[in-house]
Amino acid sequence: MKDMRLDIAAQTDVGRRKKNNEDACGVFRDDTPGLRFFDEGALLCVADGLGGHLGGEIASKLAVSHVKDLLKEDPPPMPNGMDELDARAVGPLKAIRVAIQRANDSIYRDNLAHGLVANGTAMGTTMLAALIEPGQAYVGNVGDSRCYLIRDGEIAGRTEDHSWVDEQVKMGLMSKAEAAIDRRKNVVTRCVGTHPETEVDTYRWGLVPGDMLLLCTDGLVNMVTDDEIKQVFRRHGSAAEIAQSLVGLANENGGKDNITVVVANISPNLVRLSYQRLREFLRDHGFTIGWYLLGLLYTAAVFAAGYAVRFYTAQ
Repeated sequence: MKDMRLDIAAQTDVGRRKKNNEDACGVFRDDTPGLRFFDEGALLCVADGLGGHLGGEIASKLAVSHVKDLLKEDPPPMPNGMDELDARAVGPLKAIRVAIQRANDSIYRDNLAHGLVANGTAMGTTMLAALIEPGQAYVGNVGDSRCYLIRDGEIAGRTEDHSWVDEQVKMGLMSKAEAAIDRRKNVVTRCVGTHPETEVDTYRWGLVPGDMLLLCTDGLVNMVTDDEIKQVFRRHGSAAEIAQSLVGLANENGGKDNITVVVANISPNLVRLSYQRLREFLRDHGFTIGWYLLGLLYTAAVFAAGYAVRFYTAQ
């Protein structure tokens, strides 16, 4: 995929029930100062501080900051074949995994230093990171924040949640319908910062022009179904329109938690993208433009009237 274009938008919202926003996110493009890790693409991050734990807001921001430090590193060595790459021993998958484990180590040591582990109030966070490069997406995940690959309006890939209800579903002890309404669905079985070590799941997805990536916290997925998410993407809006629609829908459906989404459109059609951005501009500034156009018409009318008066006076 040569000359890859990216239309990316991020939006975070406190929701309707919480007082503080413990989510954090980051969008780091190939124009980031000091970038060495990749030549073309973007690094996207989403983190959700553990609700009810002291310092969840701090933990999520720290995790994003540690993953951002990847940008300063040299490009990871690449293997000869994709099989070796999927083995996670080398390449971007290993680098992402190490960065998240480094964040875990740093936050855990902070918890130890402040005595938060001993009294059961250790700060922690989910961590989801996606590196987009030409033709490939490399994803690392800990917790129940989720990444989707949307292709032609369908979900072509999705990360697995590390949550108690998700494990119950996998073991056949709970149906998906029961899990969706269970009060324990916010309980994560894996996170960053609360234990000395954490396991990172990694994914590699091939990308084609027109693919979309969605990174989001559980404040979206617990309020908006996969079918509703697909319907929003099928409207073919810009990344900003999709992000805004998803956050709005989560709030309409209850907004019980903080909501964070990052949407990336991979090499979108330039004509469609230009139309979408023009439509957004007109929508956001329509009132101002309307008055501007009226002002132009009024000025033109005054000029024409003045010209007509002078013309007939001179006769």
